[in-house]
Amino acid sequence: MTVPVDRRLLLLHAHPDDESIMTGGTIARYLAEGVDVRVLTFTLGEEGEVIGDEWSQLAADGGADQLGGYRVLELTRALAALTPAGREPLRPRFLGGAGRWRDSGMAGSPSADHPRALVRAPFDDLVATLVAEIVDFAPQVIVTYDDAGTYGHPDHMLVHATTVAAVPRAVDRLGRDLKVYESVTERSALMAGLTAASERVPDAWRMPGDGELPSYPDEVITTEIDVRPQLHLKAAALAAHATQVTVAGSGTEYALSNNILQPVLDREHFVRTDRRAGELMGPGREIDLFAGVG
Repeated sequence: MTVPVDRRLLLLHAHPDDESIMTGGTIARYLAEGVDVRVLTFTLGEEGEVIGDEWSQLAADGGADQLGGYRVLELTRALAALTPAGREPLRPRFLGGAGRWRDSGMAGSPSADHPRALVRAPFDDLVATLVAEIVDFAPQVIVTYDDAGTYGHPDHMLVHATTVAAVPRAVDRLGRDLKVYESVTERSALMAGLTAASERVPDAWRMPGDGELPSYPDEVITTEIDVRPQLHLKAAALAAHATQVTVAGSGTEYALSNNILQPVLDREHFVRTDRRAGELMGPGREIDLFAGVG
């Protein structure tokens, strides 16, 4: 299916790899449909924990503190993997330009005291920069995080807060509404994926404990995007983030540096949160982020 080229989708993420973990299938699907997709990442992910030895000295605590630059390359490869063959690869884009704000690390980390840490940025500067980005791109649809930042990372939570503050200002300047979605994990899909997890996974991996992976009750989900045709592209994009992600040989499971098994879900879930969500949504779930967009 081909859609008009004037449909524009803006996805907001905190670090390289978040786009593939949470929304890789959605990015690939809408690129295949001809939508103008922009992935806007807030930091370079300088504080990520590196898997393996090859690039470990690039880490912030490994001596070189060059991981952020390498993760730009990984993001470039991941977005290329999500782009349909024969098309110009989707390119990374960073809020305020690459390197303006730095990965803050997990809550309580010394990295939060770095002068360029995202959490130390003046909030008004973040909002104004995002408003300018939204107005420049003029998307119909924006994807962000929930208020918990998916799993409590301060940068993720700040992406959410910045989006909440920026959208009304952008709406006023654009003179029209925007559809806004929070990327989440459906609980039943997570449990089904864990139940079906392939046995062909590294011995070092373990199953998550109860509640260890965040998820939302099924009844809260408003929107479900079927990405089964794009699942192999999503797995390839995850594999491109090799300093952060290991993908099982099956292509249906992955793990971060904590070695906790997670399924590569073939449907991605969202909660719609814009001011017209309740007014415009009918019974059942949306199956298209652009539903109702003229």
